[in-house]
Amino acid sequence: MRYLELRFPPPLVGITVAAVMWVTASLPPIWPPTSSVRLLAGVILLVIGIAIALSAVVSFRRAQTTVNPLNPETSTSLVSTGNFSRTRNPMYLGMLIGLLAWAVYLASALAFLGPVAFALYITRFQIVPEERAMHSLFGPAFFEYSQRVRRWL
Repeated sequence: MRYLELRFPPPLVGITVAAVMWVTASLPPIWPPTSSVRLLAGVILLVIGIAIALSAVVSFRRAQTTVNPLNPETSTSLVSTGNFSRTRNPMYLGMLIGLLAWAVYLASALAFLGPVAFALYITRFQIVPEERAMHSLFGPAFFEYSQRVRRWL
């Protein structure tokens, strides 16, 4: 299944998962909180996810390296500061939290499978190939970084 590696931009994967979550939301809610409580919880999670992802983009820009997830071999520097000191994938973590926010708002049991599916897909078909590229480009520095900082959290 290597043909799926680095094939689809992660935001497209996230939007697709979000759409499937919306379709499955016709099932009864997991819990009965009012829509205003779900909305507030969803907005809080969404803001956190966006902040994490945007801070990662800013870190990449400052390091003058590519943010294009389909061509990790064009990276010019290994970013390990800011949120990258806590997670190796803050952009994907931000997207995952955004999908979790959507699942909270939808309050559907099946909707909560969306973030899980996203994490599994992105790990296998995006993160693992990116890590191979980073290891090839940065060798021992990336190995040390990957030993120190977790893939997700």
